[in-house]
Amino acid sequence: MTRPGPPHPDLPAVSLIGAPTDVGAGRIGARMGPSALRVAGIVQAIADFGIDVRDGGDLHGPANPQRVAVNGFRHLPEVARWNELLHESVLAELRAGRLPVMLGGDHSLGIGSISAVARHCRDTGRRLRVLWLDAHADLNTAALTPSGNLHGMPVACLCGHGPTALTGIGGHTPAISPQDIRQIGIRSVDAGEKRFVHALGIEVYDMRFIDENGMRHTMAQALLGMDEATHLHVSLDVDFLDPDIAPGVGTTVRGGPTYREAQLCMEMIADTGRLGSLDVVELNPALDVRNQTAELAVDLIQSLFGKSTLMRPADD
Repeated sequence: MTRPGPPHPDLPAVSLIGAPTDVGAGRIGARMGPSALRVAGIVQAIADFGIDVRDGGDLHGPANPQRVAVNGFRHLPEVARWNELLHESVLAELRAGRLPVMLGGDHSLGIGSISAVARHCRDTGRRLRVLWLDAHADLNTAALTPSGNLHGMPVACLCGHGPTALTGIGGHTPAISPQDIRQIGIRSVDAGEKRFVHALGIEVYDMRFIDENGMRHTMAQALLGMDEATHLHVSLDVDFLDPDIAPGVGTTVRGGPTYREAQLCMEMIADTGRLGSLDVVELNPALDVRNQTAELAVDLIQSLFGKSTLMRPADD
């Protein structure tokens, strides 16, 4: 379904890709995330900028069998299949010159989405920058977590540490370098993950850094070094936000960014003009209050596409 406003020559066409699964999570409910975002008006919210928006509907993958972990991973075959489907869908939209927006679903889907973006960057000679907006580092492995929930492992898998069924998606292992990613808003990291983050050298701007330096300085650092050859991918886990304003997630962690901090984060990303792809994940309507978390997510997405209080010169 396409609902374009007046055509805007400087903004890319957008394709929405629904991935309604919680097969990688410990709690069910994120499978309803794409529907909640549509109910909150995501199509029209983007189309209001004069962007050509095409909602391609939902991918159809395996159901959540709700089994225990096997060899350290829960639902590995199902998670792998969802990510294979998503990889192909995201890659097709990128090759068509469109900006894919993945509506999750749990954050294990970031493996398929980002591996497709990384593949496209390799094919086109562009540099990749990933902003991972999340309360969690998502750098667990089977050896580090007893749960085996794969939504806690996507960064590790993308960096080549995980089962071949996930690290090999896209035909290149690792899909990304640890130097390609910037993690923002982190405030819940397991002991083993802390050592792994340092060993890999991932740039992490945790909530203490944001508290001490402010969101403006944080984002300036996270966006440093990008140029016209950079493809910017944003992977937004809704639990990035403080649960007081975003209760509709399965793994809430107190002390996240406020509404205004989150808006500034999105506005500064929009100011770069480099946004090339987007994930919105871990929205769990079963835990929400009157769809307020979905509505907040749509509000933030509008800011990613350029909504601001005032029209500002580009060099601001």
